[in-house]
Amino acid sequence: MKKISVLLVDDSAVVRQVLMAILGQAPDIEVTVASDPIFAMDKMARAWPDVIVLDVEMPRMDGITFLRKIMAERPTPVVICSSLTERGAETTLQALAAGAVDIITKPQGGVKHFLLESAAQLLAAIRGAAGANVKNLVKRAAAPRLEVGSKLSADAMLPAAGSQAMAQTTERIVAIGTSTGGTQALEALLTVLPRVCPGIVIVQHMPEKFTASFAQRLNGLSQIEVREAQNNDRVLPGLALIAPGGKHMMLVRNGAYYHVQVADGPLVNRHRPSVDVLFRSVARFAGKNATGIIMTGMGDDGARGLKEMVDAGAATVAQDEASCVVFGMPREAIKLGAAQRVLPLQDIHLAVLGK
Repeated sequence: MKKISVLLVDDSAVVRQVLMAILGQAPDIEVTVASDPIFAMDKMARAWPDVIVLDVEMPRMDGITFLRKIMAERPTPVVICSSLTERGAETTLQALAAGAVDIITKPQGGVKHFLLESAAQLLAAIRGAAGANVKNLVKRAAAPRLEVGSKLSADAMLPAAGSQAMAQTTERIVAIGTSTGGTQALEALLTVLPRVCPGIVIVQHMPEKFTASFAQRLNGLSQIEVREAQNNDRVLPGLALIAPGGKHMMLVRNGAYYHVQVADGPLVNRHRPSVDVLFRSVARFAGKNATGIIMTGMGDDGARGLKEMVDAGAATVAQDEASCVVFGMPREAIKLGAAQRVLPLQDIHLAVLGK
């Protein structure tokens, strides 16, 4: 079995040392290192890697410039290793827009301990990136991180829906769940929606601090309003609410109106926010007034929740394999019989509009 060749590009000697130790223990991965993009290009001229793990802020050439150069010359899966700061979040979003596959965050202090604790997350990101459909990222260029722990279900946050949702309301709700490749897919979807459309609630697997910057970016590109959700925000037509990183988001109902609850809680499917948690709440409180959409992403978060939605009478859609960066989440939903329709990314806006 061919090993995944990984090139680690980071100007921190501590980060390089720790990540080399982590990756060196994986039997399916071989790693080389470079202290900046200039050195990296010299190594890549001799042997091109399968996956690049890339820091953003480096001397001589920054990570964004290097990433754009790679994507223009020879598209390759790139996992960004970025600082968990407001500035780092904005820069990392530029990297995702330029075609990066996933995000691994590192704190400003205690990097060695943090990276050792995040070893499984890093390995999962690299393995997912190795199988990513990079051409779909490149087409749309101008994570999520996985958290390790016991794999809890949505039961950890709320019970399953009964046979029926609450009494009917005329308001339609669209719930969207996505992960790896989702930042580009959501941009492609939300930016073509007209100002008049149903209220939208979204879980995109991303670390805290990143979702606010991501929502701001989409808001500037879209006709609809896009913002990071806050507790008790009302779900309104023409508004998309994105679950904040590090928090679960659930739909609730008060009379004829929908609101969201943003809450702490355990990892569900090793994620917080979890798509399953959102979809279950939508099944419970919106039922047949809802549309559920599961898009590109690694793993199976959202598959069972989408099945609960279709069982509650909701319309459901999965993104097709050809337009996904990683087909994992949609594939699992399709296997469960949770998706009534399978659509390419360019047609999913029609499902949002009820067509």
